[in-house]
Amino acid sequence: MRIGLGFAATLALAGCMASPGIEPAAPGAPPRVTQSNPATPPSTAPEDSILFWSADRRSAAFRNMAGYFPGLDVAPAATVRELPQGRPLPQAQQEALRAYMARTDAAGLMVLQDGQVRFEDYGLGFRPEQRWTSFSVAKSFTSTLLGAAIRDGRIAGVETPVTAILPELAGTAYDGVSVGQVASMTSGVAWNEDYTDPESDVAKMLTVTPVEGESQAVTYARTLKREAQAGEKWVYKTLETNLLGLLVERAVGMPLAEYAAVKIVEPAGLAGGMFWMQDLTGGNIAGCCISLRLADYARFGQFVLEGGEGVVPQGWFAQATAQQVSFAPRVPGFGYGYQWWTYPGNTFGAQGIFGQAISIVPEKRLVVAVVSNWPTPTSNAYRDEFRALVSQIAE
Repeated sequence: MRIGLGFAATLALAGCMASPGIEPAAPGAPPRVTQSNPATPPSTAPEDSILFWSADRRSAAFRNMAGYFPGLDVAPAATVRELPQGRPLPQAQQEALRAYMARTDAAGLMVLQDGQVRFEDYGLGFRPEQRWTSFSVAKSFTSTLLGAAIRDGRIAGVETPVTAILPELAGTAYDGVSVGQVASMTSGVAWNEDYTDPESDVAKMLTVTPVEGESQAVTYARTLKREAQAGEKWVYKTLETNLLGLLVERAVGMPLAEYAAVKIVEPAGLAGGMFWMQDLTGGNIAGCCISLRLADYARFGQFVLEGGEGVVPQGWFAQATAQQVSFAPRVPGFGYGYQWWTYPGNTFGAQGIFGQAISIVPEKRLVVAVVSNWPTPTSNAYRDEFRALVSQIAE
């Protein structure tokens, strides 16, 4: 997806240092969430989209998104989850993983089994203490926050109409759509997610002129048309995750990053905190652009694998990672849940452009996290190879 934020963002974010919903820290304690702005406002020129940057420029940005774009920075967990060393993978599997990393410009890959590190390696000069951006892996974080909002009683459930929480969408293509249909991307709203097309919806949604008092997601949603009845057609739409994040923010009364500080960073024990990018109106981009350490992507996966007790409703992850949509017969075994991809063999995962992924194999208590700088935003061959490697480890 295009990330295009400019001088308008600096103006829009000027008042965000004390954003509503970010509670002040206790006297003498550092704040949990702070505003981060780059020294130089990012460009909004279409030709300067991150999709078209050189590999070297992307590599520098992916490990330092806060230096390029505004966002909210979440402090590390007060109690970090330890990741003890486990039995190393067989040498042949280690060699296969390192060969994959070299071939696909991976910056880091970690394998956890039973919460223990069985493999960890880095490339592209990336270091364990650095963060790397995730792009659409963020969607699965937003799904987790939806579950937390349901458990907290702020959202009644996935059958809740979108307009019950966002009444400003009444009369738009999202009128009559449920929260679950947005979460599974089956709203029936027409959308173009072509990363190579500068005129696609995904390329334009973050550059739409902000409307005072309105989220950018809502402003762009007003321009969309319906192409099918809600629940009848699946189309991948990053805007719908942005709307889902806005639903959660509205329901819980705080920014996503603040809610994530309590519902993900602390309980998952993230060691390096979190950076979550903002759009032109100062809202976290729910469908993209969380930056974490490699080990913290794995910690999040472990948190999901263990069920998120005390954060999401019991059985939430089983529901969210079940096939709400099946891609069969075109792609047998594959499908989509509530912002999670489902794979053959009762496995599931989160994935983002340029080669970011978390794959989880519950039956083997296995989590595999990878961060990369692929030459192109998408590659079915690289995805297939990664899943094949995960399957080999799980055997």
